[in-house]
Amino acid sequence: MQYRILGRTGLRVSEIGFGGAQVGIPNYMETWDPRGEREQQTIVDALNRALDLGLNYVDTAPSYGDGTSEEVIGRVVGKRRDEIVLATKLSDYDHDSVIASVEQSLRRLQTDVIDVLQFHGGIYESDDLNTILNGGLKALRKLRDQGKIRFLGFTAELPSGGVSTLIATGAFDVMQIRYNYTYQCACDFINPRGVMREAEDQNMGIVIMRPLTSGIFQRLMARAFPEVASADLNAFLLNYVLSNPLVDVAIIGMRRAGEVEQNNALSDNTALRLDLEEVHDRFFPGP
Repeated sequence: MQYRILGRTGLRVSEIGFGGAQVGIPNYMETWDPRGEREQQTIVDALNRALDLGLNYVDTAPSYGDGTSEEVIGRVVGKRRDEIVLATKLSDYDHDSVIASVEQSLRRLQTDVIDVLQFHGGIYESDDLNTILNGGLKALRKLRDQGKIRFLGFTAELPSGGVSTLIATGAFDVMQIRYNYTYQCACDFINPRGVMREAEDQNMGIVIMRPLTSGIFQRLMARAFPEVASADLNAFLLNYVLSNPLVDVAIIGMRRAGEVEQNNALSDNTALRLDLEEVHDRFFPGP
């Protein structure tokens, strides 16, 4: 497993993170019962294997199965806490809801401290921003002062103006954003713009969600070009994201130890990395 530094947190993190959505959400990406003991043991085995191989960034959320993801991951956290950089989220932004959500997450995760606590958002409309900046952020700072969380962050599906506003406050240590081969709005390699560059200017850690396009690119290729269905598209997609020097962690949902082992091998095969500035360059030198 290869490692990077998570921005100004100074945390040494695995460049591949263990994602909690597939742990707790029913029938997400495949038929899946997150409350089944067999399924939960599969996750516990996969996460233990990930830690054995050196993966240390684990990302979850209370909304992944109404707390189920945190509960299952907590079965491992409770025994191997010192090996994990633990990140979770909260969906409500007002002061009291933030306090209550974090206390519940701590219990489910079997820990007394969360390393990265993130507002779980989409595009952050003005009402969301007002609630965060005038209530939720104060609650997070209070919890940080109490030692219950270490670093502050937010997640966003889209690189909206609200995201830029949150970055500009300087209050957040980590941003999690959607970025992959089919969705590159967060980072433009031709022009010096995009929220990933804004976050980098603030020395924020940058975590990527959906690096494998949530299966969309794979299904598209299988239907449009059946002859390439046997190609390792996951390897291509992950390599694309990990080749971006702005990326600190790429979050991948993994349910089985075999998937963990495959992704770990991809991390270590650095010879496959790309020069993305060259790939995206549309201009050729003159005569």
